[in-house]
Amino acid sequence: MSRQQRQALDALLRSAPQSETRPTPDEERTSFAAVMTRPAPHGVTTRRTVLGGRPALDLEPAGAADRGRLLFFHGGGYVIGSPDTHTGLAGELAARAGLRATSVDYRLAPEHVFPAAVDDGLAAYRDLLATGVDPRELVVAGDSAGGGLSLATLLAAREAGLPQPAAVVVFSPWVDLTLSGASMRTKEDADPIFTEADVRAYADLYIGSGDRSHPLASPVFADLSGLPPLLVQVGANEVLLDDAVRLAGRAGAADVEATLEIGPGLPHVYQSQHGRLDEADAALERAARFLVSHLDVPVDAGHVRERLLAV
Repeated sequence: MSRQQRQALDALLRSAPQSETRPTPDEERTSFAAVMTRPAPHGVTTRRTVLGGRPALDLEPAGAADRGRLLFFHGGGYVIGSPDTHTGLAGELAARAGLRATSVDYRLAPEHVFPAAVDDGLAAYRDLLATGVDPRELVVAGDSAGGGLSLATLLAAREAGLPQPAAVVVFSPWVDLTLSGASMRTKEDADPIFTEADVRAYADLYIGSGDRSHPLASPVFADLSGLPPLLVQVGANEVLLDDAVRLAGRAGAADVEATLEIGPGLPHVYQSQHGRLDEADAALERAARFLVSHLDVPVDAGHVRERLLAV
């Protein structure tokens, strides 16, 4: 492992939950924000807004296309995280894609349990459509629990009779709250961030005694037919590896265009180490190209990146 990779992993380790003596949700939120918050990239303007009745953060790269929109859902086990902690990640993806993005501050557990986050995701998606965003010009992305929420939002939109967006990208998606994937155990020693107990603790707070196999809680068990083209990126060294593998497989079996990328030796949401880890930057570039390639609008992401570098 290179020094650059070690430093990036150390940053992630400092944000990892402690499985023996767990802090309170508020304590976890504070420590996670202190370690993981990164500013928006140079040239990306941020603005507080409201979407679907929830606070949200707009991120607009200089020279972004007039048309086209990215809806982003942050990770954090449905318990921690916010648009602020993910400003860097959402901003990097928006900048590389040349798209205005909106990151939603959906309600968190244990104060607001399932399906509150899904309700907020659907409300945000519905609001974008109601304000005139063409679904053919809309893409969705999220990391970890935000990846699961991205898919749950689209499933809820499908059930509500709403059109699907152009494409969706998920980083290390958490899509199985039953924790039935084999990697939850086989990758525990390799994962530098999470243990099975850590993930289970988040599931306990989010869904409690509810049905953990509910398709909107665990989209890996859903009928995924009709969803848009899907890109799944995951690290080989994470307990959620099988969540990603099974998700891509089930999507493909449901006749959804699905692409799976597994990063050798990489941890959970390694894309958050953009600017520090070459593999993170390369993955974000591929994700941006995937999103842009499915938009029904002309977007010159390369031109946007050139303008940002000149800022």
